[in-house]
Order: sequence, then C-alpha cells, then structure tokens
Amino acid sequence: MNEILVVEDDPQLGPALRRGLTAEGYRVELVADGRAGLERALAGDHAVIVLDLMLPGLNGYRICAALRAVGVDTPVLMLTAKDGAHDEAEGLDTGADDYLVKPFSSVVLLARLRALLRRGGAGGTDDRSVLRAGDLWLDLVARRAGRGDCELALTPKEFAILACLMHTPDQPVSKEAILDEVWDQAYTGGTAIVEVYVSALRKKVDAPFGTHTIETVRGRGYRLDTRGDRRAG
Repeated sequence: MNEILVVEDDPQLGPALRRGLTAEGYRVELVADGRAGLERALAGDHAVIVLDLMLPGLNGYRICAALRAVGVDTPVLMLTAKDGAHDEAEGLDTGADDYLVKPFSSVVLLARLRALLRRGGAGGTDDRSVLRAGDLWLDLVARRAGRGDCELALTPKEFAILACLMHTPDQPVSKEAILDEVWDQAYTGGTAIVEVYVSALRKKVDAPFGTHTIETVRGRGYRLDTRGDRRAG
C-alpha cells in the first residue's frame, strides 16, 4: 500500500503535489475540502495523509483530532504557512506525526514522507533521508548538515540548495532548476539570487575546510563533486 491522501485546497500546490508524488511512484488521492478530506481519511486505506492546516469546511487540527479520536493511526504530515512554535505544538498535540512549513522543497517533503512510511511499516529499511558526499552529510528529516563531526549552521534556503545538489551528485543542476525547487512561486526575481546563496553556502561548506565540493559548471549551473572532500592545494 503506497497511496497518499493529500488534503490541500491551494489550486496550484495541490495539483503540483499530486504530479510530483505520482512521478515518484505513489498513488495519490487529492481532496480540496476539509470535510471531504476527513471522510476520505476515515473511509480509505492510505499509507500517509498530507494535511493542510487551513482548509475550508474543517481545519487540519480538527481533522487530525477526529481521526485520532476514533483510532485511525495513519501517519499525518501537516502542512502550514504558519511557522510559530505554538502552531507546531498544537498540530503535534492533535496527533500529527510531522509538521512542514510552507514553502518547502520537494526533496525535504519526500524525505519526510519516506520517514513516515518506514514508521508505518510501508517503507522498508533503506534510510535514504541522509545524503552523503565524502565526509559531507545532510539529514533531510532532521534538517541538519555537517562535515564529519562538525555540524554546519545553514539557513533554510542554504540547506535546500545543498539538498538539491546532493540529491544528484556529480551532475550539473541549473540555476533555474534550483530557483524552481527552493523559491516559492511568488518570487519573481532572476537567478542572480541563486549565485548569492551558493556563494554563502560555499563559505560554510567548503572554505573553512579547504575543500572544493560545490563546483561551477560554466553555462550549466552547479555540481556537487563527490570527491569534494579532498583538500585544496
């Protein structure tokens, strides 16, 4: 069973989630209303429920609480545009298993879903949530990154860019692809912002360690070199 129920009323995000998850091999049921979402969650046999917080008809808190009240233990990943600690605590208190603040990158969403599938017994034992390149590592679920025993203090966008590069090691990733992956649809600027963030990322990932992990590929974007743990010189 690998069917995911997505309860999301955003006319752009909902279909985008369905397309992206379908492309990853999941069967996806999309519902755009809170009450209909609760009905489907009660009637269906889903592996994971992706649940928006603010929904017409019935909000995510009430849906999750209702499911837990009748003994439905399907893992719930709650999505919200809010980012306060109180909102996260309330979501988890109602029985949600995880919490993701919009905007988020698809690599992080997929990693969270894989973790919930494993927790629910549907995902096997292969832990693909930790990406590695030499001594560089990135934990997509815990949202931590580091070199060896040294943890890196990355901003959310720096983390998301590094995830993009580590997800396809040794392959060029265009600035446009990074922009589409990391920035939300409301952003209307050009790709120069990607250059700024990659420069900042290099100062944290490479410069302190004397390494060349993030390479510029002229005309094609950036590439994460899996041999990048070698020392400069």
